[in-house]
Amino acid sequence: MDTDRAGLRERKKRETRIALSWAAIRLTVERGFDNVRIEDIAAAAGVSTRTFSNYFGSKGEAIVARHHDRARAIAAALRERPAGEPIWAAVTHAALAGFALGEPVPDGQGATQEWVEGLRLMVAEPALQGEFQKAGAAAEAELALAVAERTGTDATRDVYPLLVAGVVGAALTVVTRQFLVADPRPPLEVILRDVFERLAAGLPEPR
Repeated sequence: MDTDRAGLRERKKRETRIALSWAAIRLTVERGFDNVRIEDIAAAAGVSTRTFSNYFGSKGEAIVARHHDRARAIAAALRERPAGEPIWAAVTHAALAGFALGEPVPDGQGATQEWVEGLRLMVAEPALQGEFQKAGAAAEAELALAVAERTGTDATRDVYPLLVAGVVGAALTVVTRQFLVADPRPPLEVILRDVFERLAAGLPEPR
């Protein structure tokens, strides 16, 4: 029974954290970063500002939290892929699973132009760059560990897991940027598969 209660508490904490992050993203896209207060985010998530402070130190941290969550989901999915699967096939499937966690852009034609424009501004917001960089570094470290486990290498000393993690991080950035600028806008999965297929092929020159 105690285990059940502990599990329920952890689930509620996770749900609250996700709700706060989504509220921060949604409000920033709609209003702009400077026009969103922590009080607004807390109210949109149905919690107090004190509760917000229990999860995040700033609204910027709340916004980029989903980026780190997605990276952790990709790393977890990679650990679950079949052992004999080629590394880039495994990474591609893991990335697709991670984006299914909930990317802060609707898929494909479901994204309104207003939402995309707001997301572009959010991604380019100078005040968020430091938070994005911190989240990116944490994401790469998480993925490097998963790659190292899969390949029998050392994530602190060997080049391979660090290189794969860095390339995957860059690739996911390209996927998101392409989604924001493509016209017409294909589904996110289509862009992701294209990017990772190019990596798997060794990035041959376009014909």
